[in-house]
Amino acid sequence: MANNASTLKRIRQDAKKEARGKSQRTALKNAKKKFINAVQAGDNNAEQLLNDAYKAIDKAVAQNHIHENKAARDKSRLAKKLNA
Repeated sequence: MANNASTLKRIRQDAKKEARGKSQRTALKNAKKKFINAVQAGDNNAEQLLNDAYKAIDKAVAQNHIHENKAARDKSRLAKKLNA
């Protein structure tokens, strides 16, 4: 266990950051899943869900939860699913 105040503080901060990052990644996964399920079901609101997924991806990049290249790759794959 940590012995001084700075390491205890770092542990607390890391736990908070981990929780925020986990919720952000979960929201990103859910947005992508909603879009994919809508495309497979042939829903009319797939374009709106694609925009929501793009928004979630861009937000994750802005907060450094995913890399820019992964974001571009994910966006490309989602667009292909819509146009297929």
